[in-house]
Amino acid sequence: MSIAQEFKAFAMRGNVIDMAVGIIIGAAFGKVVSSFVANVVMPPLGLMIGGVDFADLAIVLKEAEGEIAAVTLGYGLFIQSIVDFLIIAVAIFVAIKVMNSLKRKEEAKPTPPEPETQSKQEILLTEIRDLLQQKPNP
Repeated sequence: MSIAQEFKAFAMRGNVIDMAVGIIIGAAFGKVVSSFVANVVMPPLGLMIGGVDFADLAIVLKEAEGEIAAVTLGYGLFIQSIVDFLIIAVAIFVAIKVMNSLKRKEEAKPTPPEPETQSKQEILLTEIRDLLQQKPNP
């Protein structure tokens, strides 16, 4: 089997395709959460703190000189990233809890009894075999 055929077999398995879809949806979800935090959560939070824009919070390590930009540590953006992470982590935690509870409910359902697949002849032959096995050998 050539490498191209092996890769095609690998890529066409259901799990790989499901994983790719999950990664794409996760990336889009991350962008939505980042926008939500930057544009909806942080402005009111900054206003409550005293009119602070978190994107502007930084420590200047070296002032700008001429055309050289200032060197800063942007801890405000870091705080926004932490809030992004916490929202995504909570959302994933809730999703996994829901999936696990659905799985438990599915496992808790009683399985229906298996239908009897043996014919009457097979049952009789099985009983005869069992009786012969119980009989002592002479």
